[in-house]
Amino acid sequence: MASARPTAIAALMAMVVPMMVVPIMTASSQPPASAPRPQAPAAAAPSAESVKRAEQVLADARKALGGDKMAELKTLVASGRTRRVRGNNLVPIEFEVLIELPAKYVRVDEFPAEDADPTSAGFNGDALIQIPPPPAAPAGLPGAGPVRPGEAGRGGGPPPPGAPPPPGAPPPPGAPPPSGATPPAGGATPPAGMPPPGVMPPGAAGARPAGRGPAMDPRRARLTTLKQDYARLALGLFAASSASPLTFSWAAMAEAPQGRADVLDVKGEDNFTLRYFIHSETRLPIMVTWNTPPTNVIVTVPGQPPPSTVAPGAVVVTGPPAPAKDAPKEEMDTYSKEVLALRAKAQATSVEHRLYFADYRDVDGLKLPFRLRRAIGTETTEETTFDRFRVNTKIEQRKFEPIK
Repeated sequence: MASARPTAIAALMAMVVPMMVVPIMTASSQPPASAPRPQAPAAAAPSAESVKRAEQVLADARKALGGDKMAELKTLVASGRTRRVRGNNLVPIEFEVLIELPAKYVRVDEFPAEDADPTSAGFNGDALIQIPPPPAAPAGLPGAGPVRPGEAGRGGGPPPPGAPPPPGAPPPPGAPPPSGATPPAGGATPPAGMPPPGVMPPGAAGARPAGRGPAMDPRRARLTTLKQDYARLALGLFAASSASPLTFSWAAMAEAPQGRADVLDVKGEDNFTLRYFIHSETRLPIMVTWNTPPTNVIVTVPGQPPPSTVAPGAVVVTGPPAPAKDAPKEEMDTYSKEVLALRAKAQATSVEHRLYFADYRDVDGLKLPFRLRRAIGTETTEETTFDRFRVNTKIEQRKFEPIK
């Protein structure tokens, strides 16, 4: 890991200014073609007019990105560097992205400042590409062993309120320490083998929180995450995503620092939703935004100092005072229920993610973004700079070999 001076991290954080998107006209504010009608409910399907307008905006964007040259695109290879915020450090990553349309994608990452082997992640159709491979399906999934109470993340959910933990089991990550205990620096200490608060383990994306049913198979969850992440990238590169079906509808005109933008609502499989911003004059993509639950909920006790480092996307909430060790069971039960309710409320409050596209340049007749920025809320999490794009170059098929 590369240690970074605070000024370097502050400089990266400053690269994203909160984007004030001010709607100046929405799909529902369009003048009706006939007599006034009641406003459609939020869950209603998009109107034919909004779908048609979205198609025109997308056609203009694809023309701006290359038109006929974009239609002739078969493969794209890109290389560059990513700087990712990790705690108080700035981690450098050198990468190569390989895309073969319609549905082959892999990103290979190398970590020059770490003693670690390169990693690969992507997909070949509906087959996962990942080196090293994700963990095997956990207990509680079909074909796995029995689930015992308290095996959070394995489909078992938390033990009943007030029930003692299994012998030798550590407290759950982020749980308030018992009364009289000394709070660890930076929040509760995770169990052995678990990542720090706010860091999702590999393959955990898509898994359900404890007590909400069985967890998704790690490989399927990882594949879903990669396809959705590729779809966001592809919207900036191609104004389309051929790896999975997407539907578009025009939502609004917005005013932003970059200028006026058409805003499209995008939907796909597995509850995939986002908003897609396309500059009204250049017709080039500006950014995509989407919402997810917090990556982690850290519960502290009153008076406990906040964690020194909180991962982007994690939230910290103050829980009620912990009861005394010798408190009656009813008091313990009430305390457990209050903590669970706090966690559920925090988990239900979504966090906004943003992916910005910038610095479009000509490459063999195409316009491609040479700079990407990711942010969660107002905090930048990483910046990517592309050094080179290669268009329609031959890619060795072994690069797209899925895991067994």
